[in-house]
Amino acid sequence: MNENAVMKAIDAVAGGEGRAFITINNNRYCLFNIVNFKAELEISIGEVSSIGRRMKGHKPGMMSGKWSGSVHYNNDVLRLYWKHYKDTGDMPTFEMQITNDDKTSAAGKHTVIIKQCYSEGGVLVQLDADSETLTEDISGTFDDFEMPDTFKNLSGM
Repeated sequence: MNENAVMKAIDAVAGGEGRAFITINNNRYCLFNIVNFKAELEISIGEVSSIGRRMKGHKPGMMSGKWSGSVHYNNDVLRLYWKHYKDTGDMPTFEMQITNDDKTSAAGKHTVIIKQCYSEGGVLVQLDADSETLTEDISGTFDDFEMPDTFKNLSGM
């Protein structure tokens, strides 16, 4: 371990260098209209009391996944998903694959596939005379994830 190591600026991952895909009912779409996206985990931590200790201990419990982002308002992939649910009562889960791939960073490629996703709804239609471009917020939940590509440890770590 090198206590004097510092990260090279070139190794910071550029936010726009990557790809995003959504797969609904075996149809895969490239989400090139994403402005920003993130998927987050929340882990419940329970308190544990025990005889002979003055401090409570802690034990991790269940995990919960949420995703959110903004996209340019220019396709109906999720709106058709919502319409299918309205018309049939069937809301299938879907997958989203997000890859960071900044070729200039030594961190390399990072891919996460979030699985068993649901959409929490969103914009059905919009107009805005004062806006040059329209965007919309999207959000939902997921129940599982995979990481087929992980960042490399940078020199000095």
